[in-house]
Amino acid sequence: MDVRVEHRERLDGREVAAVLALVEAATEADGVSPLNEHAMLQLRRGGGEHAEAALLYAGGDLAGYAHVDLSDPAEGPSAELVIHPAFRRRGHGSSLFRFVQDRDRSRKAVRVWAHGGHPGAEALARSLGLVKVRSLWQMRRPLSGPHAAPLPGFTLPDGVRLRTFDPASDGEAWVALNALAFAHHPEQGSWTLDDLRLREQEPWFDPAGFFLAVRGERLAGFHWTKVHDTGGGRGDEPIGEVYVVGVDPAEQGAGLGRSLTLAGLEHLRSRGLAEVLLYVDEDNAWAVRLYQGLGFTRWDTDVMYRR
Repeated sequence: MDVRVEHRERLDGREVAAVLALVEAATEADGVSPLNEHAMLQLRRGGGEHAEAALLYAGGDLAGYAHVDLSDPAEGPSAELVIHPAFRRRGHGSSLFRFVQDRDRSRKAVRVWAHGGHPGAEALARSLGLVKVRSLWQMRRPLSGPHAAPLPGFTLPDGVRLRTFDPASDGEAWVALNALAFAHHPEQGSWTLDDLRLREQEPWFDPAGFFLAVRGERLAGFHWTKVHDTGGGRGDEPIGEVYVVGVDPAEQGAGLGRSLTLAGLEHLRSRGLAEVLLYVDEDNAWAVRLYQGLGFTRWDTDVMYRR
């Protein structure tokens, strides 16, 4: 069977539909999506300013897809690869990775995400000589029911008040604060106003769950919550998410991040949700301790590999 890999800077509508069907088949088989939210948003648009794609065909069938994120020049490209369940264990994953890695040898080594710690992804990484360089924990906490601990109370620092996000007027100020709060984290800190607007167009977006901490007229921090229609690929019940919490570095040390987290959790509980999830880097010891202290425990792990 003829196997070929084709590079794309943008996908046309037919290709987008084919990749979405492939992703759906892989998610059904594995219980977790092979692509993160940002990759899915760009996929549905056909591509992004700092992204490219590779399509692996086996005969006339789309058997594999790679999304390559080029937004971090310091660390180099990161990729998410998926092979259709019907075409696995035939070496297609290795072929797709090598195409992505070798397409431009002037780049740094490609980093590859494996979502959910899938054993097939771990075996592929070993066969390619890749080693684990990052682990992203998914942590969860019950919000209601017999096993849900009460949420602690909180107070805001003096001079700080809470309000909700106004899409008509807060976009640019939020983007600036997000970049400041995540200057050390290019995946999050590089978000543009366009990235924000994309999410505002998603069905889950709700400004009533997007909390801003304000000192005077200046944004000091935020907690953006999210509600998934189903339990993140594992379960049918809706589940809340601590989508992103950020604090101005000048405000750190006063407990604002913890207070913002609790404000968002109270909101999600008021929505009648039984559980909440969040993502945090395994090596972010401060954040892990904070979330463990609020009753979160590790649920799953996404792993990044690199040569």
